[in-house]
This record gives sequence, C-alpha cells and structure tokens, in this order.
Amino acid sequence: MLFNAVRKISPVLALTISFAAASSTASFAFTSEQQQMCTGDAFRLCSSEIPNIPKITACMIKHRADLSAGCRTVMDRDLAAKKGKLAAQ
Repeated sequence: MLFNAVRKISPVLALTISFAAASSTASFAFTSEQQQMCTGDAFRLCSSEIPNIPKITACMIKHRADLSAGCRTVMDRDLAAKKGKLAAQ
C-alpha cells in the first residue's frame, strides 16, 4: 500500500524538483544530486507540501536535523555555495 502511494507520488516529486531546478526564486534550486539524495526525505518529512516548491524547500530546511546524512550534506554544501555566490556579487 505504501509502495503504491510512493509510486504514484514519485513522478509528481520528480517534476516538482525539475521545476525547482529551472526556477529563479529566492529559494535554492534542487540539483540532480540533491534530488537523488533527498527524494526519500522529502516524502518522509514534507509530503504534505508537494508540489509547492518553496514550501518543500522551507520544509526541508526546517527539518534539517531530521534529514538523512547524505541529503543534509548536499543541501548544506549547495546552500553554502549559493550564499558564497551572493556574497561575491
């Protein structure tokens, strides 16, 4: 039953993350590595926010302590890189 639910939502999450990567919103875009490392965490922690990209992003940041180690690592690294780019401007 849970597998069927995940199977049905997976394309929606993939599409949402793809749009996030292409968006130019204030929140950071999801990289393919983040998508790979964080999809499970997004379903586990933020499924109620799907497909709202800014809300998923905010939820993932809010639940940083609950993220898997791999997801936390790529999100922290990519967020730090984005902050560094903003500071250099």
